[in-house]
Amino acid sequence: MGSFDGQPVKVLAGQDRFERQRKVFGVMPFALKLTAQDVGEGWLILEQANAYRGGPPRHLHHGQDEWFYVIEGEYVVEIAGQQHRLGPGDSILAPRQVPHTWALVGPGAGRMLIAFQPAGKMEAFFDEATKLPEMPPYPEVRELFAAHGMEVVGPPLEVD
Repeated sequence: MGSFDGQPVKVLAGQDRFERQRKVFGVMPFALKLTAQDVGEGWLILEQANAYRGGPPRHLHHGQDEWFYVIEGEYVVEIAGQQHRLGPGDSILAPRQVPHTWALVGPGAGRMLIAFQPAGKMEAFFDEATKLPEMPPYPEVRELFAAHGMEVVGPPLEVD
């Protein structure tokens, strides 16, 4: 099981909790590090790699806080219309019900840890997003987000 039953959960560097290799919308590799199965719905933590500049549409989570921790690269995270530039070792919290987005903006690749608390339907969202070869058109992406407790409120950040 996991720490929920008193046992440690160890995930090696570069590995997924369930030893899967998947990509969100066909381009963003990610690895689950800690899941609701491990801590009784408390957290979902994943490591996401980004090779392409840009990020998701502006959105909000109805029931989750979302925390970002940059491991590598340069990102802009926008929360409530205010932009924050983050580099390795920087982190920021996007509270639930507050519109936010992020984008890789640096010249190279990026990696960050993203944590959702509580986990809610986020693991199911990532499962669905990995089945899609690319970001779906606007109406479909709104439906996908809505089905998992989120609301799309605007376009992605524009990246030079």
